[in-house]
Amino acid sequence: MKTDTVSLLDIQRLNKSFGDKPVLKNVDVNVEQGKTLVIVGPSGSGKSTLLRCMNLLEPIESGVITFEGRDIATPEARREAWRFRQEMAMVFQHFELFPHLSVIDNIMLAPVKIKGVPKAQARQKALELLERVRIPDKANAWPEELSGGQQQRVAIARALAMEPRVMLFDEPTSALDPEMIKEVLDVMTELSDQGMTSVVVTHEMSFARRAAHRVVFMADGEVVENLPTDQFFGGEVKPRTRQFLDQILH
Repeated sequence: MKTDTVSLLDIQRLNKSFGDKPVLKNVDVNVEQGKTLVIVGPSGSGKSTLLRCMNLLEPIESGVITFEGRDIATPEARREAWRFRQEMAMVFQHFELFPHLSVIDNIMLAPVKIKGVPKAQARQKALELLERVRIPDKANAWPEELSGGQQQRVAIARALAMEPRVMLFDEPTSALDPEMIKEVLDVMTELSDQGMTSVVVTHEMSFARRAAHRVVFMADGEVVENLPTDQFFGGEVKPRTRQFLDQILH
């Protein structure tokens, strides 16, 4: 069957260890342009490490990381890691906002300092992004004045301000109180619906069902399952996957 999907980010045979402990073992993952890939699994399975390797925040022992057709994990390419990180924005568990800057200044900082965007243009874009993440009234607030959910939405707006090709989310709701989780997931779901290429490490199965095009299940540093969402939740899966789903869904 013919498909129009294009691979934007491709991981092949990736291996990573911390000391003598392997944390990623021959991992193969493909991220298609305009699609949302959700990575799930128990704690310690290597999910966040895989995300950090994608963004060149962690060196790898072996394997290939191809972004837009170029191997970015070679020593030569890693010297330009900062360029690739502009194309692969990362949203962390903790919001990492600059406390001494207002919300709008947090969003404007990187486009102005790194990309040389004029301040007036960056400000207009920041205001549009605050509208997009549903907190347009918080432009002049300080991070400490915001709820956790609002801070995480500012972090998402800040990442979007760099106009990345891929958004990487590392358990973006894990530090939030339960009532704040939905407001962040709603924004992320909207981004997925709008065709933003995303890789999301999360325990939120409702988000995976709603927004993911594919779901990867990892355990003990290996990819156990890599399936379209409907097959992952409704089809035949391996026993280790079924055990995980039974525990987390029930």
